[in-house]
Amino acid sequence: MTFTTRPTLRGTFGMVSSTHWLASQSAMRILELGGNAFDAAATAGFVLHVVEPHLNGPGGEVPAIIATAADPTPRVLCGQGVAPAGATIEHYRSLGLSLIPGSGPLAATVPGAVDAWLLLLRDHGSLPLRTVLEPAIGYARNGHPLVARVGGTVTTVQELFTEHWPTSAALWLQDGQPPRANKLFRNTAYADTLERLLVAAEGAGPDREVQVERARRTWREGFVAEAVDKFSRLPHRDSSGSDHAGLITGADMAAYRASWEEPATLDWHGHTVAKTGPWGQGPALLQSLAVLAELGDPADLDLNSADAVHTTVEVMKLSYADREAWYGDGVDVPLKTLLSPAYAAERASLIGESATRDLRPGHPDGRVATLPSVAVGNYELDPTTGEPTVSSDGATRGDTCHVDVIDQWGNVISATPSGGWLQSSPTIPELGFCLGSRLQMFWLEEGLASSLAPGLRPRTTLTPTLVLRDGVPVLACGSPGGDQQDQWQLLFLLRHLAGGEDLQEAIDAPAWHTTGFPSSFYPRASEPGGLVIEGRIGSAVLDELVRRGHAVTEADPWSLGRLCAVSREPDGVLAGAANPRGMQGYAVGR
Repeated sequence: MTFTTRPTLRGTFGMVSSTHWLASQSAMRILELGGNAFDAAATAGFVLHVVEPHLNGPGGEVPAIIATAADPTPRVLCGQGVAPAGATIEHYRSLGLSLIPGSGPLAATVPGAVDAWLLLLRDHGSLPLRTVLEPAIGYARNGHPLVARVGGTVTTVQELFTEHWPTSAALWLQDGQPPRANKLFRNTAYADTLERLLVAAEGAGPDREVQVERARRTWREGFVAEAVDKFSRLPHRDSSGSDHAGLITGADMAAYRASWEEPATLDWHGHTVAKTGPWGQGPALLQSLAVLAELGDPADLDLNSADAVHTTVEVMKLSYADREAWYGDGVDVPLKTLLSPAYAAERASLIGESATRDLRPGHPDGRVATLPSVAVGNYELDPTTGEPTVSSDGATRGDTCHVDVIDQWGNVISATPSGGWLQSSPTIPELGFCLGSRLQMFWLEEGLASSLAPGLRPRTTLTPTLVLRDGVPVLACGSPGGDQQDQWQLLFLLRHLAGGEDLQEAIDAPAWHTTGFPSSFYPRASEPGGLVIEGRIGSAVLDELVRRGHAVTEADPWSLGRLCAVSREPDGVLAGAANPRGMQGYAVGR
């Protein structure tokens, strides 16, 4: 028997895996009450806003992929907010900016997470809205034991809060000090916000769907939108070092709707892997799988060898170069070609024995890529910019959340909430949360696949995964980690689907990723040839990677990746597992 840090859970009733134990157990409670996977996931999502406030919030976003017991066809739930109407390249240039700041009001997209969770409940939930929201309201009003990383995060931005973001200081600095680990923390303002949404919803009558729709309308047109509009107009310090007002208006809030979309899919090694469209980075995982299939049977890869590390890293560099060149919203992305066997074979032919240091996008359909002007160098450790999980030395920075749920009937969801973390923007005092900073993923250059324009979605790094076998959903997984999310998921899928490793075994295994492409986050740096890898892979492997030309950074042995996963076998046996790194994620089920 292979030792794992935790057992892979198995049962037949339901499985939940998330990045915080309180969210996982709250979701499991919903399943015990008779709710389905979608009720449970929404409950977890709202609880994550409360218990992981340094990683996500109501002002952020969430993409998800679902399949229902009645219809196993995967569908994407897009809760990624868009650029405000006033967010033009000209506006930012007029402020003397060449990059969108990584924090502060100027970095905010229209909040998308709450509307998306409510849309999920309207269309696929089964329990009353109050039942779904009760755990989050309870933890916000009565308190919850705060994880140590929240206090650590507040410590890094304490001076910013004190000198420039007084509303954040009022919430997060108790008697002038960051909150203490494992002590009860309350956010009564956010509890009041959720209660006001419920009062409005229940005032619409007893019908569940009507109540949810009233809550959505109240969010986008009522007191929440009014508070966002008013607060966004106030200048605040951002990561550019200057004070700027935001751009989100009440009209932007009123115009936004979360949406249902078709996924991008790839048939691979007897499975169909479903991701978001190329407004997110998800298809980069599909491209990587396709290229690896052209290089040989994925089951033959020894993922504990230098050769496999080198191969996966070089493949990921090619996929992420295409992400940079071709992915975006509102543009003609040649996705069919990018995922075709012919294109994968062409890209596979570029993999050599030595590490490459150049950004090498392909030429799908004969196109010539236009790339951004990118500074090359180390990442600036600005604690406000958020999601990139690790810096070049492997040290943890900001992050994201994830939740997977599967129920006894076969409903399944994979969701990656993020944005609106407490360090991204000043707290809106009457709401108890802040806006997000996803706008930083746009470029202030014309003619790029992800150039800024009003109404478009930034090319997000948030990338949940759903896997089907013979048309039936069998696996939901995902990970926080910014640009690393699909890189870590690639290793997990190779180990689990091709290598036959158990869920927990595949999660526990040594992880690595490349930083050899422009970061999605301010200040958009890249590290040519960069390879960050957990040191427990072994010195012989590390030495060989250096010999092959990789700029290797040996990370702490248990530092990369925060994967969650749930699965279902044809006989109805469910399984769940969660990452031990960070000592926060947990799977529950029976």
